Amino acid sequence: MTPQGDAARTGRPGRPKRRRWLRRLLMLPVLFVVLSAAQVAALRFVDPLFSSFMAIRQFEAWTAGEWSFRVAYDWRDLGDIAPTLPVALVAAEDQAFAGHRGFDLEAIEHARKRNERGDALRGGSTISQQLAKNLFLWQGRSAGSRWVRKGLETWYTGLIELMWPKRRILEVYANVVEFGDGVYGAQAAARTYFRRDAKDLTLAQSARMAAVLPSPKRYSIANPGPYVQRQSRWVERNVRQLGGAAYLDTLD
Repeated sequence: MTPQGDAARTGRPGRPKRRRWLRRLLMLPVLFVVLSAAQVAALRFVDPLFSSFMAIRQFEAWTAGEWSFRVAYDWRDLGDIAPTLPVALVAAEDQAFAGHRGFDLEAIEHARKRNERGDALRGGSTISQQLAKNLFLWQGRSAGSRWVRKGLETWYTGLIELMWPKRRILEVYANVVEFGDGVYGAQAAARTYFRRDAKDLTLAQSARMAAVLPSPKRYSIANPGPYVQRQSRWVERNVRQLGGAAYLDTLD
């Protein structure tokens, strides 16, 4: 039998093809790293037109036949948002925001102990982690999906903290965080719930907006129950302890 026949019989010509496919598969992680880094780098300077959460919520509405539904979103620069709101977000969700690099290990451990005691479930996510999830990812429902999302959330959080100054992180978060079903960002929430622009929000209004996080579909800004009212007062006290509007001047 000829060498060519032996090669055909043993399947050797298929090996280069398999190697090409293997190289392509191995390139996928490299491609993801490059594209995700470029994505985060660009958004340091370019305001996002929408977030992943917005796109998913809009798609859910359309698949449910809610053709008239539109997410509410209207970008505002940090200077066009009352300083009480971004400081209230820090006061409510991440008081160590200025000092950590994306992950607050002490808060994570504290949350774990609370959950083990059977207290109200509470996560230890920082604003940077919440931003990474809201902007790029999805809400994980199944156990497998949650683990994949947490891995990607960790990666994107690291990129954000590496490439963005703290003021930019807070600016984008204040604009994309969900304050109610389909209501995203400071301006849309201010108009929806208080009929005013984000730059005119009072401390009490800002505290109430921050108080419903991270469960804006469970708690209402428009009709605050006892929990939101208590949380709002707690947020107001924390805003004052952080230094009020002057806190923003401490951020890089």
